[in-house]
Amino acid sequence: MATNIDSSKYKILLVDDEEDILEFLAYNLRKVGYEVYTAEDGIKGIKKAKEVIPDLIVLDVMMPNMDGIEACEILNGIEELKHTIKIFLTARGEDYSQIAGFDAGADDYVEKPIKPKVLVSRINALLRRREKSISKDDNDNSHIVNLNNLSIDTERYIVVRKGVEHTLPRKEFKLLLLLTSKPEKVFTREEILEKVWGNDVIVGDRTIDVHIRKLRDKLKLKRIITVKGIGYKFIEKYEK
Repeated sequence: MATNIDSSKYKILLVDDEEDILEFLAYNLRKVGYEVYTAEDGIKGIKKAKEVIPDLIVLDVMMPNMDGIEACEILNGIEELKHTIKIFLTARGEDYSQIAGFDAGADDYVEKPIKPKVLVSRINALLRRREKSISKDDNDNSHIVNLNNLSIDTERYIVVRKGVEHTLPRKEFKLLLLLTSKPEKVFTREEILEKVWGNDVIVGDRTIDVHIRKLRDKLKLKRIITVKGIGYKFIEKYEK
């Protein structure tokens, strides 16, 4: 399984309550050069993530003590892990697992039984996009976007709304940044999927809807408008 990136530079944390799955995934990821750490549940996963600051975390959805959904929500609130990618493992095929995962701020999901080549390819693609995103942010000297009662700090990944700071999961943040980059422009669903998720990751239209809803709820923001049958836009109208 050849990688297209220098995998030796990256740390991956695997969180799953099944020992055989941890060993199986760790073996295959170390085989292609990744530095791998493991944890048996969500609580231990959060502790380990704080210790090693991984580049990517693979979380099982169903675990004792603390499941992957709750753990992901907590991880997304940790400043040091703002660039860390989160992938869910799910044995369930229902929409619920996938949508709940994206709702919690996950970047992608992989269904069990896991195919090592598919997982490695998915991880490589996500890490490539992560590096491009970080590089773009580092080269952007204008890192504060002000839009009336809304301020977006692209270096700290913080949104200030009515004086209150909000730390958003990476995909929600990128989606908001995209929509606000050109107020009044209607972004089609295809544009949003390409620019926020990229061609390397396959997600459905409902994923966009989930992230839009989260942005509206968290920021109490009515300036994100649905354009039926096309996509979304951010309006310049001042909102109290």
